[in-house]
Parts: sequence; C-alpha cells; structure tokens
Amino acid sequence: MVTSDMRRSRSALVVRRQSVTKRINLALQGGGAHGAFTWGVLDRLLEQDDLEIAAITGTSAGALNGAALKSGLVQGGREGARDCLDQLWQRMGAVGDMRFAHWLAGLDAAPLLGALDWIAPFSPREMMGQMVSPYSYGPFYRNPLLPVVEAFNFAEVCADQGPQLFICATSVRSGKVRVFSGDEVSTESILASACLPNLFQAIEIEDPKTGRLEAYWDGGYTGNPALFPLYRPELPSDVVVVSINPLEREVLPRTPQQIQNRINEISFNSSLLRELRAIEFVQRLLADGRIEQGHMKRVFVHRIADDNLMRQLSVNTKLVPIPQILAKLKAAGRAAAEVFLEQDYSALGVRSTVDLGEMFG
Repeated sequence: MVTSDMRRSRSALVVRRQSVTKRINLALQGGGAHGAFTWGVLDRLLEQDDLEIAAITGTSAGALNGAALKSGLVQGGREGARDCLDQLWQRMGAVGDMRFAHWLAGLDAAPLLGALDWIAPFSPREMMGQMVSPYSYGPFYRNPLLPVVEAFNFAEVCADQGPQLFICATSVRSGKVRVFSGDEVSTESILASACLPNLFQAIEIEDPKTGRLEAYWDGGYTGNPALFPLYRPELPSDVVVVSINPLEREVLPRTPQQIQNRINEISFNSSLLRELRAIEFVQRLLADGRIEQGHMKRVFVHRIADDNLMRQLSVNTKLVPIPQILAKLKAAGRAAAEVFLEQDYSALGVRSTVDLGEMFG
C-alpha cells in the first residue's frame, strides 16, 4: 500500500534528481561574425542553473566567446558572463574596418542574410587577399580586433577559478596546433587564434620551451576547436560542440563565390571531423571490450547547431559584424540551445546524442 508519506518521499527524490547539476565541456568553433550564433547559445545555457561549464576550448570567434564567458563567470557568475558576452559583441559590432566590409552597415539585415553573394559576388577577404598583403600597410597597419581583445580583464580570463580555458592557434612554421591555457592566454594568443592570414599579419609569441618567437595564424586550420584538451581525467565526459560551419550541403556549388564558400567550410571543419573520427574509433574499441575500461576516457559528444541557417549564409557574412545580423544570429543561437536542452539534456552523462558511427560509417 502506497502511503502519503511514501508519495512525498518519492516526489522529493524526483525533485532532487531533477536538480542534480550536470557538468559539461564546451567546444566553440570559429567563424568570424557567425560567432554571434555561439553568443546566443551561451546566453541560453547560462540560464540553466543546473548546468555547470567545466572547461572551454575555442578557436577564433570561439576563443573570443570563451574568454568572455570565463571572465564573466569569474567576475559575476552567470549574469556576469551574460553581460560580458553582450559587451564583447557590442565591441564587435562597433568594429569599423574595410576588411570587415563595414560599408554594409545601415542596410536592412534580413535581405542581407541571403543576398550578400549578389551584393558582393566576390568575398571581401578574397579580394583583399589577392590585391593587398596585410604587410603592405607598413607602419599604418593595425589589427582591427586589437581593441576588442584588449578590453578583456585577463586576471579573470586566466584565473584559477571558473572553467578551464583552452585557446587554439596554428604555428606558421610547423603547421601544428598550439593550445594556450592558464597564464598563456593573452591578447596575443587570442589574436593569433583569430588571425586570418589574408587579412591580418601573423601574431608572434615567444615559445617558452625554445625562447624563439613563433608566428601564428588562425587556429581553425589545425583545431576548430581542438578537442583533445578536454580528455583530462578531472573533466566531465560530455563535450558539447557549438558548430558554426555546416557539415553538409546538398546543392553542388557552381558560382565562384559558392565554390570558395564551400572550400572555406570544408577546410575549417576538417580538423574537427578528424578528432570526432578518432573519438568514434576509441569509443567503438571500448564498447567492444578491446580496450580495458579506464585506460581511455569515454567521451559523450553533443552538438548545437543550425545548419539550415548557416547554409543560407556565406563567407561574406563572417566578415560583416553589423548589429542587425549579429542580433539575428544571437536569436538563432538561443533557439538552437533551447532545442538542445529540450531534446538532449537528459542524455548528458549517459550517452552521446551525435551518432558518430553513422557520421563516419
């Protein structure tokens, strides 16, 4: 016989189960102004009181978002993080530089989302890269992202408390990924992570092991973002990838701009896909018993994305951080995060919601 006391006890147990904090790692892709989508995702996740962010790995715009998220959490908790992200994208929206096609500011954003290929049949980045080297400016050169990144409080970004933060950049000399963490995260390392070589001069940072200056380009070439820093034993098993670049396009690219755009998407997804393939291989070995449990980490992979929206955009909109477009991308990110929380939240700590076997089968 079920008594009222038993019912109350069961109800209390359900409440406690529902309120158990779930810990995740975030993997934030780069993609220029499209990083405002990630802004929206993070804004919604920060409203989830029973979700804790243990670590962040980010590249390019993902590095900027990661630094803002970490700084805000250390400074003022969840609301502090939301405020810090808002401030970051206000600064991004105020960047006035021809390399970001800022001349489009003031036009209505809705038509722009699907019409930039018609307005500018060749991407500003492509035209600038073919006509002018970033080294041609001489003493007049200035990285337009410098004031955006300098505004971070690096005492908070590099603090021991809060989530671990990893920033990815590509060594120009070796072609290998370098991951900056702890006190290595600085204005220079974040600029390096976002350094598109056709637009910006390489960022030089001293290698602590050799003492020599190493030049770095955008981390998207070698880790967009790098996932391996998240395999540390103290970190949770769940990796939530916030994707900016669509994985698939059904329509064959035919125009020069469409072809260039798809090349950009493929190249900036390739490093992530390699790491996901490696995860799938290891998880299969664990499932088959060919690797003893505990020798390799079990990783659960999740993805927050809006590929339908991103397929409507192109490389052009990555270089147009105007407020109207940023606001639409933020709203789309919040909506995508809401879907994730409704459909996949219960799987955290239990299983992957990305079918890696099907992805690579």
